Amino acid sequence: MDRVRFMNFSYPKNHNQLQTITPKVLLLFLYYLPSLIKNTRAGSVRVSQIFSLYLSLNSTRTLSFFYLDLTSSLYGNKKEMEKSCTFLVHFDKGTPAIATEIKEALEGSDVSAKIDAMKKAISLLLNGETLPQLFITIVRYVLPSEDHTVQKLLLLYLEIIDKKDAKGRVLPEMILICQNLRNNLQHPNEYIRGVTLRFLCRLNETEIIEPLIPSVLQNLEHRHPFIRRNAISAVMAIYKLPHGEQLLIDAPEMIEKVLSTELDQSAKRNAFLMLFNCDQDRATNYLLTNVDKVSEWGELLQMVVLELIRKVCRTNRGEKGKYIKIIISLLNAPSNAVIYECASTLVSLSSAPTAIRAAASTYCQLLISQSDNNVKLIVLDRLNELKSSHREIMVDRIMDVLRALSSPNLDIQKKTLDIALDLITPRNITEVVLMLKKEVMKTQNGELEKNGEYRQMLIQAIHSCAIKFPEVASTVVHLLMDFLGDSNVASAIDVAIFVREIIETNPKLRVSIITRLLDTFYQIRAARVCSCALWIIGEYCLSLSEVEIGIATIKQCLGELPFYSVSEEGEAPTDATKNSQQPSSVTVSSRRPAILSDGTYATQSAASETAFSPPTIVQGSLAAGNLRSLLLTGDFFLGAVVACTLTKLVLRLEEVQPSKVEVNKASAQALLIMVSMIQLGQSPVLSHPIDGDSYDRILLCIRLLCSTGDEVRKIWLQSCRQSFVKMLSEKQLRETEELKAKAQVSYAQPDDLIDFYHLKSRKGMSQLELEDEVQDDLKRATGEFIKDGDDANKLNRILQLTGFSDPVYAEAYVTVHHYDIVLDVTVINRTKDTLQNLCLELATMGDLKLVERPQNYILAPESSKQIKANIKVSSTETGVIFGNIVYETSNVLERTVVVLNDIHIDIMDYISPAVCTDAAFRTMWAEFEWENKVAVNTIIQSEKDFLDHVIKSTNMKCLTAPSALDGDCGFLAANLYAKSIFGEDALVNISIEKQADGKLSGYIRIRSKTQGIALSLGDKITLKQKGGS
Repeated sequence: MDRVRFMNFSYPKNHNQLQTITPKVLLLFLYYLPSLIKNTRAGSVRVSQIFSLYLSLNSTRTLSFFYLDLTSSLYGNKKEMEKSCTFLVHFDKGTPAIATEIKEALEGSDVSAKIDAMKKAISLLLNGETLPQLFITIVRYVLPSEDHTVQKLLLLYLEIIDKKDAKGRVLPEMILICQNLRNNLQHPNEYIRGVTLRFLCRLNETEIIEPLIPSVLQNLEHRHPFIRRNAISAVMAIYKLPHGEQLLIDAPEMIEKVLSTELDQSAKRNAFLMLFNCDQDRATNYLLTNVDKVSEWGELLQMVVLELIRKVCRTNRGEKGKYIKIIISLLNAPSNAVIYECASTLVSLSSAPTAIRAAASTYCQLLISQSDNNVKLIVLDRLNELKSSHREIMVDRIMDVLRALSSPNLDIQKKTLDIALDLITPRNITEVVLMLKKEVMKTQNGELEKNGEYRQMLIQAIHSCAIKFPEVASTVVHLLMDFLGDSNVASAIDVAIFVREIIETNPKLRVSIITRLLDTFYQIRAARVCSCALWIIGEYCLSLSEVEIGIATIKQCLGELPFYSVSEEGEAPTDATKNSQQPSSVTVSSRRPAILSDGTYATQSAASETAFSPPTIVQGSLAAGNLRSLLLTGDFFLGAVVACTLTKLVLRLEEVQPSKVEVNKASAQALLIMVSMIQLGQSPVLSHPIDGDSYDRILLCIRLLCSTGDEVRKIWLQSCRQSFVKMLSEKQLRETEELKAKAQVSYAQPDDLIDFYHLKSRKGMSQLELEDEVQDDLKRATGEFIKDGDDANKLNRILQLTGFSDPVYAEAYVTVHHYDIVLDVTVINRTKDTLQNLCLELATMGDLKLVERPQNYILAPESSKQIKANIKVSSTETGVIFGNIVYETSNVLERTVVVLNDIHIDIMDYISPAVCTDAAFRTMWAEFEWENKVAVNTIIQSEKDFLDHVIKSTNMKCLTAPSALDGDCGFLAANLYAKSIFGEDALVNISIEKQADGKLSGYIRIRSKTQGIALSLGDKITLKQKGGS
């Protein structure tokens, strides 16, 4: 009804009528305005007036919703709105300038006031104002000025004003500026000439430029290089205009002559750039003629030479050899920018080992010599790409790469270690580990603020090396064990995990590791590290002496028993804590006279009274440090680990100790320790009592020591280590599968030609050219040149934009790159008429930005046209692309609009599975502030099947080990992780259980640092989780 009633609404004629509209009516007007504009002409009301009125009505919540559609409908058909912007100026909207004030200042004689007025006028023009009344004033009062700043501002003003009318013809008043520009091009001052020539580079009106061409050409021979190089740029800009070849027919020949005689490096660069863009053959001939002089050219010219080489070699790969020689000669250039571009060009053009070695050497040289951290990170990215495609060559450069560890930046150190770990071989493992050991020792001085984090990265790297090459573990394990007591808990945990894995995989090191661990155990201060160390002691203390020392070490670290005592009234508590505790009551006897029934006095001990005194913790000696202090803070999980370790040691002591007396003595001491821990947990001296799990665990150990069976002994002494060995084997299997998945498998077609290397003609070929030919043959044979993906995947990327019955049929092939989306739109004219001014209009929603709008086309009857559009992506978020196709025909005066189907950009195109440690996952889970909680609603009845379905739908990696997901208990909890192409982390936790009716219930929690990825991933899971057909 609203739409029908609104169709009778008449458009407001002016701004005053707009102010009389109520907010609801205006909202309705804005809602239907785009659709109405497609059928009617409404040019009398400016969009800015509508927007300003809506803002004044204090209702902005829907403004953004209409903005794209309104501007597309109102301005999409006007070609003049597509002006290019050549510069930007900050504009302060707080105090807008008035045109009359600007005009008065321009008419005055004060130069500084003119400068300020010109700046204000330029700012207003750049922000949408027209100011047509100022042009004549500027021609009369500003044009004759001799001040250089005023003349520069005048050229900026002329650059941004409209020079054509609605029909595309140059305005008559523009003829007034032609004579001024000609005078400037012949001005005695070099600055005026130079800035005028630079202004001509941004002028597109042929009618204005044509009379100035003789003056521009005269400046090619000026004595000053500043004018010559700007004149060359102006010639190039004029030649590149739509009809520029007719204005300057012999421009390439002229610039070639200038290039041969020019001595200024900047002017030579501009001249060569002009040939490169306008006449590539002349540029190539000039380069090959002056091959011996390339190394003597300036940096700017050498950069253009490298760009030319890349362009030529892409189109004609057969001529790579002679150009690669030029690149090799430029590797010795003094400019670091040229060296970097040379290395990048070598890698992109050639796969010859000599070329790749030269590029790798150049990158390593830049990595060491440059102090800028951004440069180091970029070079490390290039080295990482080289590692992926030419690992065997990069292996020889591993020590050069590791020299980047001298940088104090953590990002550089992390990237360096990641690259180095993938290049380790049996030949270089010793050198690498020695280097890492030296770096670990450097972190002990404590000079740098982030030494702890760097040490943790080094420990993880050494751990990885020791797993791949167990023979080097003996050289590093004892050094790293010194860091078990490190103040950086994460670093100490990594050391403990490393020691736990090495002691299992290297049986020869077991005795020395256990001995060192028992000696340094008292230094450990972190509960998690103590738990891991106690597990190692309980599992790998095998001999009699090791078991006895292990029990003695634990007793020493626990200190004297009990852990707390209750002092009687009147006695001073010894070694009591200063913290006040809740009083507990104890019963004490007392003797005093009592009155009997007959009134006589008697002495009896029948009465008793209660004295209240606070229980106090007995701290023990100073040497009894870590375990006792951690237990007294209420860490009873550690107490349960202590009980389990003592139980294992006593059980093993029964096997290796022939004396039953010693066994019973050790068992009694262990039982006393366990009972004392339970007593401490149940006492009021701590702020919170012992938890149920730890209590049950300690009680189980007590029962076990009181009555031991063979089956239970086998579980405690053998099954635990077997489970650990199984976990290590599964981890190694997963890593092996990941490596296989990363390996690139290439296939060759059965009818491909095979080139035989030994039958090739070697005449006139250098060693580098020969190597390059061989590498190309190998790539061709293994199918590496054929990068076409699966045809089925390509078909899935094709989206139909219009219907089959529409006069114009359109479909788009969507290609998602890392930071942009390319739409390759095929438009087919299905009518018998010629479509004129056909334009594809697009708009975006979300963090998508349209780079440029495609131009207008003429489409013949029943013909097709390929139109490309680039869209930039700025974050990981689901976006929408919508738009229409607008065209004219000779029969119909009005333009026809065909609305396109929306293109939804899927978040799955931006995220990929990734791996992180459990500790890193927990840290990020605690830090990330955006959470999206999705309730489980699915027809899938198997927990494992539902998990697999979510993993497949979200393109994420399951971090939970497969062994932890085995079995059928009716409950499942798993962590998923993925990383976006922008470096954003996506965390997902799935917690589900099976109900009595067989249905699954629970929640899927998504956390991320940004809101977009959390919401988009939640929408994706909600859409896909049902799992139906």
